[in-house]
Amino acid sequence: MEFEDLKDYKKLNEYIKEKIKDKKIYYIFLDKIQNVDKFEVVVNALRASIKNASIFITGSNSKLLSNELSTVLSGRYVLFNIYPLTYKEYIELTKKDAKDDNSFEDYLKWGGLPNRTQFTEESNIKDYLHSVFDFIILRDVVERLGLKDTALFNLILQYIVDMTGRKFSANNIIKFLESEGRVISTKTLYSYLDALCKALIIEKAYRYDIHGKAILKTLNKYYMTDLGIAQIKNNNYEINKSFAIENVVYNELLARGYEVYVGKTKQGEIDFIATKTDEKIYIQVAYLSADENVIKREFGAFKQLNDNFPKYVISCDKTNFSRDGIIHKNIIEWLLEK
Repeated sequence: MEFEDLKDYKKLNEYIKEKIKDKKIYYIFLDKIQNVDKFEVVVNALRASIKNASIFITGSNSKLLSNELSTVLSGRYVLFNIYPLTYKEYIELTKKDAKDDNSFEDYLKWGGLPNRTQFTEESNIKDYLHSVFDFIILRDVVERLGLKDTALFNLILQYIVDMTGRKFSANNIIKFLESEGRVISTKTLYSYLDALCKALIIEKAYRYDIHGKAILKTLNKYYMTDLGIAQIKNNNYEINKSFAIENVVYNELLARGYEVYVGKTKQGEIDFIATKTDEKIYIQVAYLSADENVIKREFGAFKQLNDNFPKYVISCDKTNFSRDGIIHKNIIEWLLEK
Protein backbone atom coordinates (compact mmCIF):
# COMPACT_ATOMS: atom_id res chain seq x y z
CA MET A 1 0.00 0.00 0.00
CA GLU A 2 2.86 2.39 0.72
CA PHE A 3 3.74 2.36 -2.98
CA GLU A 4 0.21 2.83 -4.29
CA ASP A 5 1.01 6.41 -5.37
CA LEU A 6 3.73 5.11 -7.70
CA LYS A 7 1.04 3.96 -10.13
CA ASP A 8 1.17 7.61 -11.21
CA TYR A 9 3.89 7.60 -13.85
CA LYS A 10 5.21 11.04 -12.88
CA LYS A 11 5.63 10.05 -9.24
CA LEU A 12 7.29 6.79 -10.28
CA ASN A 13 9.79 8.70 -12.41
CA GLU A 14 10.53 11.10 -9.56
CA TYR A 15 10.94 8.27 -7.03
CA ILE A 16 13.47 6.42 -9.20
CA LYS A 17 15.55 9.49 -10.03
CA GLU A 18 15.83 10.36 -6.33
CA LYS A 19 17.49 6.98 -5.72
CA ILE A 20 20.26 7.52 -8.28
CA LYS A 21 22.85 9.67 -6.53
CA ASP A 22 26.18 8.91 -8.24
CA LYS A 23 27.84 7.40 -11.31
CA LYS A 24 27.78 3.80 -10.09
CA ILE A 25 25.83 1.23 -12.13
CA TYR A 26 22.19 0.96 -11.05
CA TYR A 27 19.75 -1.84 -11.77
CA ILE A 28 16.11 -0.78 -11.93
CA PHE A 29 13.54 -3.58 -11.59
CA LEU A 30 9.92 -2.68 -12.33
CA ASP A 31 7.54 -5.54 -11.59
CA LYS A 32 3.94 -5.67 -12.90
CA ILE A 33 4.77 -2.57 -14.90
CA GLN A 34 1.49 -2.80 -16.81
CA ASN A 35 -0.28 -1.44 -13.72
CA VAL A 36 1.27 1.97 -14.36
CA ASP A 37 -0.56 3.91 -17.04
CA LYS A 38 1.98 5.47 -19.46
CA PHE A 39 4.81 3.37 -17.98
CA GLU A 40 6.56 3.55 -21.34
CA VAL A 41 7.03 7.31 -20.84
CA VAL A 42 8.96 6.60 -17.63
CA VAL A 43 11.06 3.81 -19.15
CA ASN A 44 11.95 5.79 -22.26
CA ALA A 45 12.76 8.89 -20.20
CA LEU A 46 15.01 6.96 -17.80
CA ARG A 47 16.79 5.30 -20.67
CA ALA A 48 17.43 8.64 -22.33
CA SER A 49 18.50 10.59 -19.24
CA ILE A 50 20.33 8.02 -17.07
CA LYS A 51 23.28 6.37 -18.77
CA ASN A 52 24.49 4.36 -15.76
CA ALA A 53 21.40 2.15 -15.35
CA SER A 54 20.05 -1.11 -16.68
CA ILE A 55 16.26 -1.29 -16.65
CA PHE A 56 14.31 -4.55 -16.26
CA ILE A 57 10.54 -4.64 -16.64
CA THR A 58 8.29 -7.64 -16.05
CA GLY A 59 4.66 -8.03 -16.94
CA SER A 60 2.02 -10.66 -17.56
CA ASN A 61 1.36 -11.39 -21.22
CA SER A 62 -2.34 -11.09 -20.37
CA LYS A 63 -1.82 -7.38 -19.79
CA LEU A 64 1.21 -6.59 -21.89
CA LEU A 65 1.63 -8.73 -24.99
CA SER A 66 5.18 -8.99 -26.28
CA ASN A 67 4.33 -7.60 -29.70
CA GLU A 68 3.06 -4.41 -28.04
CA LEU A 69 6.43 -3.69 -26.46
CA SER A 70 7.96 -2.87 -29.83
CA THR A 71 5.46 -0.03 -30.15
CA VAL A 72 5.57 1.48 -26.66
CA LEU A 73 9.34 1.11 -26.22
CA SER A 74 10.27 2.14 -29.75
CA GLY A 75 11.77 -1.30 -30.43
CA ARG A 76 14.80 -0.71 -28.18
CA TYR A 77 14.61 -3.64 -25.81
CA VAL A 78 15.62 -7.25 -25.38
CA LEU A 79 12.78 -9.70 -24.73
CA PHE A 80 13.09 -12.78 -22.50
CA ASN A 81 10.16 -15.18 -22.52
CA ILE A 82 9.72 -16.98 -19.21
CA TYR A 83 8.60 -20.55 -19.88
CA PRO A 84 7.00 -23.03 -17.49
CA LEU A 85 9.47 -25.16 -15.55
CA THR A 86 11.75 -27.47 -17.49
CA TYR A 87 11.97 -31.00 -16.10
CA LYS A 88 15.28 -30.16 -14.45
CA GLU A 89 13.76 -27.10 -12.77
CA TYR A 90 10.72 -29.13 -11.73
CA ILE A 91 13.04 -31.59 -9.97
CA GLU A 92 14.99 -28.77 -8.31
CA LEU A 93 11.72 -27.30 -6.99
CA THR A 94 10.03 -30.50 -5.84
CA LYS A 95 13.19 -32.35 -4.65
CA LYS A 96 11.80 -35.52 -6.25
CA ASP A 97 13.92 -38.36 -7.60
CA ALA A 98 14.67 -37.25 -11.15
CA LYS A 99 15.25 -40.80 -12.40
CA ASP A 100 11.97 -42.10 -10.96
CA ASP A 101 9.50 -42.79 -13.78
CA ASN A 102 6.67 -41.52 -11.55
CA SER A 103 8.34 -38.09 -11.35
CA PHE A 104 8.56 -37.89 -15.12
CA GLU A 105 4.99 -39.17 -15.55
CA ASP A 106 3.77 -36.43 -13.22
CA TYR A 107 5.63 -33.78 -15.18
CA LEU A 108 4.43 -35.23 -18.49
CA LYS A 109 0.81 -35.16 -17.37
CA TRP A 110 0.52 -31.98 -15.30
CA GLY A 111 3.18 -29.75 -16.85
CA GLY A 112 5.50 -27.16 -15.40
CA LEU A 113 3.45 -24.28 -13.97
CA PRO A 114 5.29 -23.81 -10.65
CA ASN A 115 2.27 -23.33 -8.36
CA ARG A 116 0.68 -26.59 -9.36
CA THR A 117 3.49 -28.42 -7.51
CA GLN A 118 1.94 -27.25 -4.24
CA PHE A 119 -0.84 -29.80 -4.72
CA THR A 120 -0.65 -33.58 -4.54
CA GLU A 121 -4.27 -34.56 -5.22
CA GLU A 122 -5.18 -34.65 -8.91
CA SER A 123 -8.50 -32.92 -8.22
CA ASN A 124 -6.65 -29.99 -6.63
CA ILE A 125 -4.16 -29.80 -9.49
CA LYS A 126 -7.04 -29.72 -11.98
CA ASP A 127 -8.82 -27.00 -10.00
CA TYR A 128 -5.66 -24.90 -9.99
CA LEU A 129 -5.06 -25.34 -13.73
CA HIS A 130 -8.70 -24.55 -14.52
CA SER A 131 -8.44 -21.39 -12.44
CA VAL A 132 -5.31 -20.33 -14.31
CA PHE A 133 -7.02 -20.91 -17.63
CA ASP A 134 -10.43 -19.46 -16.77
CA PHE A 135 -9.39 -16.42 -14.79
CA ILE A 136 -6.12 -15.49 -16.47
CA ILE A 137 -6.23 -16.76 -20.03
CA LEU A 138 -9.92 -16.39 -20.75
CA ARG A 139 -10.66 -13.28 -18.73
CA ASP A 140 -7.54 -11.26 -19.47
CA VAL A 141 -6.24 -12.49 -22.80
CA VAL A 142 -9.43 -13.24 -24.69
CA GLU A 143 -11.15 -10.05 -23.60
CA ARG A 144 -8.01 -7.98 -24.18
CA LEU A 145 -7.73 -9.22 -27.73
CA GLY A 146 -11.42 -8.60 -28.36
CA LEU A 147 -12.32 -12.26 -28.93
CA LYS A 148 -15.92 -12.32 -27.76
CA ASP A 149 -16.70 -15.98 -28.36
CA THR A 150 -14.97 -17.90 -25.56
CA ALA A 151 -16.76 -21.12 -26.53
CA LEU A 152 -15.19 -20.95 -30.00
CA PHE A 153 -11.82 -20.13 -28.42
CA ASN A 154 -12.11 -23.29 -26.30
CA LEU A 155 -13.12 -25.47 -29.25
CA ILE A 156 -10.14 -24.34 -31.31
CA LEU A 157 -7.78 -24.92 -28.39
CA GLN A 158 -9.21 -28.41 -27.81
CA TYR A 159 -8.61 -29.24 -31.45
CA ILE A 160 -5.01 -28.01 -31.23
CA VAL A 161 -4.49 -30.15 -28.10
CA ASP A 162 -5.85 -33.22 -29.90
CA MET A 163 -3.64 -32.49 -32.93
CA THR A 164 -0.43 -31.58 -31.05
CA GLY A 165 2.60 -32.56 -33.10
CA ARG A 166 0.55 -33.32 -36.22
CA LYS A 167 0.47 -31.31 -39.44
CA PHE A 168 -2.02 -28.49 -39.17
CA SER A 169 -4.69 -27.99 -41.83
CA ALA A 170 -7.10 -25.06 -41.69
CA ASN A 171 -9.63 -27.01 -43.76
CA ASN A 172 -9.64 -29.89 -41.27
CA ILE A 173 -10.27 -27.66 -38.28
CA ILE A 174 -13.03 -25.77 -40.13
CA LYS A 175 -14.70 -29.13 -40.87
CA PHE A 176 -14.32 -30.09 -37.21
CA LEU A 177 -15.95 -26.83 -36.11
CA GLU A 178 -18.77 -27.37 -38.61
CA SER A 179 -19.40 -30.78 -37.03
CA GLU A 180 -19.76 -28.91 -33.73
CA GLY A 181 -22.29 -26.56 -35.30
CA ARG A 182 -19.87 -23.63 -35.71
CA VAL A 183 -19.26 -22.02 -39.08
CA ILE A 184 -16.28 -19.65 -39.30
CA SER A 185 -14.10 -18.19 -42.02
CA THR A 186 -10.43 -19.01 -42.48
CA LYS A 187 -9.62 -15.42 -41.51
CA THR A 188 -11.46 -15.75 -38.18
CA LEU A 189 -9.78 -19.09 -37.49
CA TYR A 190 -6.31 -17.61 -37.96
CA SER A 191 -7.18 -14.63 -35.76
CA TYR A 192 -7.94 -17.05 -32.91
CA LEU A 193 -4.79 -19.09 -33.57
CA ASP A 194 -2.79 -15.86 -33.56
CA ALA A 195 -4.38 -14.98 -30.20
CA LEU A 196 -3.40 -18.38 -28.77
CA CYS A 197 0.20 -17.82 -29.91
CA LYS A 198 0.36 -14.24 -28.61
CA ALA A 199 -0.92 -15.44 -25.25
CA LEU A 200 1.90 -18.06 -25.24
CA ILE A 201 -0.62 -20.88 -24.83
CA ILE A 202 0.62 -22.55 -28.00
CA GLU A 203 3.76 -22.28 -30.14
CA LYS A 204 3.90 -22.64 -33.90
CA ALA A 205 6.69 -24.76 -35.37
CA TYR A 206 7.32 -23.96 -39.03
CA ARG A 207 8.41 -26.64 -41.46
CA TYR A 208 11.85 -26.26 -42.98
CA ASP A 209 12.73 -27.77 -46.36
CA ILE A 210 16.18 -29.23 -45.65
CA HIS A 211 17.09 -29.70 -49.31
CA GLY A 212 15.48 -26.49 -50.59
CA LYS A 213 16.75 -24.57 -47.54
CA ALA A 214 13.55 -22.60 -47.13
CA ILE A 215 10.94 -22.11 -44.42
CA LEU A 216 7.56 -23.41 -45.57
CA LYS A 217 4.30 -21.66 -44.74
CA THR A 218 1.94 -24.64 -44.95
CA LEU A 219 1.30 -27.78 -42.88
CA ASN A 220 3.06 -26.36 -39.83
CA LYS A 221 2.67 -27.88 -36.38
CA TYR A 222 1.52 -26.50 -33.05
CA TYR A 223 2.79 -27.44 -29.60
CA MET A 224 1.46 -26.60 -26.15
CA THR A 225 3.52 -24.27 -23.99
CA ASP A 226 2.38 -26.20 -20.91
CA LEU A 227 1.16 -29.79 -20.84
CA GLY A 228 -0.92 -29.16 -17.71
CA ILE A 229 -3.17 -26.80 -19.69
CA ALA A 230 -3.23 -29.40 -22.46
CA GLN A 231 -4.38 -32.02 -19.94
CA ILE A 232 -7.43 -30.05 -18.79
CA LYS A 233 -8.34 -29.12 -22.37
CA ASN A 234 -7.94 -32.65 -23.71
CA ASN A 235 -11.06 -34.42 -25.00
CA ASN A 236 -9.68 -37.81 -24.04
CA TYR A 237 -8.91 -39.11 -20.57
CA GLU A 238 -5.21 -39.09 -21.23
CA ILE A 239 -3.00 -37.29 -23.73
CA ASN A 240 -1.18 -39.43 -26.28
CA LYS A 241 2.19 -40.04 -24.61
CA SER A 242 4.12 -40.14 -27.86
CA PHE A 243 3.03 -36.62 -28.74
CA ALA A 244 3.37 -35.43 -25.13
CA ILE A 245 7.02 -36.52 -25.13
CA GLU A 246 7.55 -34.81 -28.48
CA ASN A 247 6.02 -31.67 -26.95
CA VAL A 248 8.37 -31.89 -23.94
CA VAL A 249 11.39 -32.12 -26.25
CA TYR A 250 10.16 -29.15 -28.30
CA ASN A 251 9.67 -27.02 -25.16
CA GLU A 252 13.07 -28.03 -23.79
CA LEU A 253 14.80 -26.96 -27.00
CA LEU A 254 13.10 -23.56 -26.79
CA ALA A 255 14.14 -23.21 -23.15
CA ARG A 256 17.74 -23.98 -24.17
CA GLY A 257 17.65 -21.09 -26.62
CA TYR A 258 17.25 -22.92 -29.93
CA GLU A 259 15.14 -21.92 -32.89
CA VAL A 260 13.14 -25.04 -33.67
CA TYR A 261 11.68 -26.20 -36.99
CA VAL A 262 10.07 -29.35 -38.30
CA GLY A 263 12.38 -30.79 -40.97
CA LYS A 264 11.04 -31.76 -44.39
CA THR A 265 13.11 -34.18 -46.47
CA LYS A 266 12.44 -35.55 -49.95
CA GLN A 267 10.90 -38.70 -48.51
CA GLY A 268 9.55 -37.69 -45.12
CA GLU A 269 10.16 -35.63 -42.02
CA ILE A 270 12.65 -35.08 -39.23
CA ASP A 271 10.82 -34.22 -36.01
CA PHE A 272 13.02 -31.24 -35.17
CA ILE A 273 15.84 -29.15 -36.58
CA ALA A 274 17.24 -26.98 -33.78
CA THR A 275 19.63 -24.14 -34.54
CA LYS A 276 21.56 -21.68 -32.39
CA THR A 277 24.30 -19.41 -33.81
CA ASP A 278 26.53 -21.85 -35.75
CA GLU A 279 25.08 -24.94 -34.05
CA LYS A 280 22.56 -27.26 -35.66
CA ILE A 281 21.16 -30.57 -34.42
CA TYR A 282 18.60 -33.01 -35.79
CA ILE A 283 16.24 -34.86 -33.45
CA GLN A 284 13.81 -37.73 -33.82
CA VAL A 285 11.48 -38.41 -30.87
CA ALA A 286 9.86 -41.75 -30.05
CA TYR A 287 7.97 -43.02 -27.01
CA LEU A 288 9.45 -46.51 -26.99
CA SER A 289 11.41 -48.43 -29.60
CA ALA A 290 9.08 -51.41 -29.35
CA ASP A 291 10.79 -53.53 -32.01
CA GLU A 292 13.44 -53.45 -34.70
CA ASN A 293 11.01 -51.96 -37.23
CA VAL A 294 10.44 -48.92 -35.01
CA ILE A 295 14.18 -48.55 -34.48
CA LYS A 296 14.83 -48.71 -38.22
CA ARG A 297 12.10 -46.15 -38.89
CA GLU A 298 13.35 -43.62 -36.36
CA PHE A 299 17.04 -43.97 -37.23
CA GLY A 300 16.25 -44.26 -40.94
CA ALA A 301 14.65 -40.80 -40.95
CA PHE A 302 18.17 -39.35 -41.16
CA LYS A 303 19.15 -41.22 -44.36
CA GLN A 304 18.33 -38.27 -46.59
CA LEU A 305 20.76 -36.01 -44.71
CA ASN A 306 24.22 -35.59 -46.15
CA ASP A 307 25.76 -33.22 -43.62
CA ASN A 308 27.77 -33.89 -40.46
CA PHE A 309 25.61 -32.10 -37.90
CA PRO A 310 24.75 -34.18 -34.79
CA LYS A 311 21.75 -36.47 -35.09
CA TYR A 312 19.80 -37.77 -32.09
CA VAL A 313 16.98 -40.17 -31.37
CA ILE A 314 15.35 -39.43 -28.01
CA SER A 315 12.99 -41.92 -26.35
CA CYS A 316 11.96 -43.43 -23.01
CA ASP A 317 14.05 -46.53 -23.67
CA LYS A 318 16.73 -47.27 -21.11
CA THR A 319 18.71 -49.41 -23.57
CA ASN A 320 21.17 -47.50 -25.75
CA PHE A 321 20.37 -48.08 -29.43
CA SER A 322 23.00 -45.70 -30.87
CA ARG A 323 24.20 -46.74 -34.32
CA ASP A 324 25.66 -45.46 -37.60
CA GLY A 325 26.84 -42.24 -35.99
CA ILE A 326 23.33 -41.45 -34.69
CA ILE A 327 23.17 -40.93 -30.92
CA HIS A 328 20.34 -42.45 -28.93
CA LYS A 329 19.46 -40.78 -25.62
CA ASN A 330 17.04 -41.62 -22.84
CA ILE A 331 14.70 -38.65 -22.52
CA ILE A 332 15.08 -38.23 -18.74
CA GLU A 333 18.88 -38.26 -18.97
CA TRP A 334 18.73 -35.78 -21.85
CA LEU A 335 16.42 -33.44 -19.92
CA LEU A 336 18.79 -33.46 -16.96
CA GLU A 337 21.86 -32.54 -19.01
CA LYS A 338 23.54 -29.17 -18.55
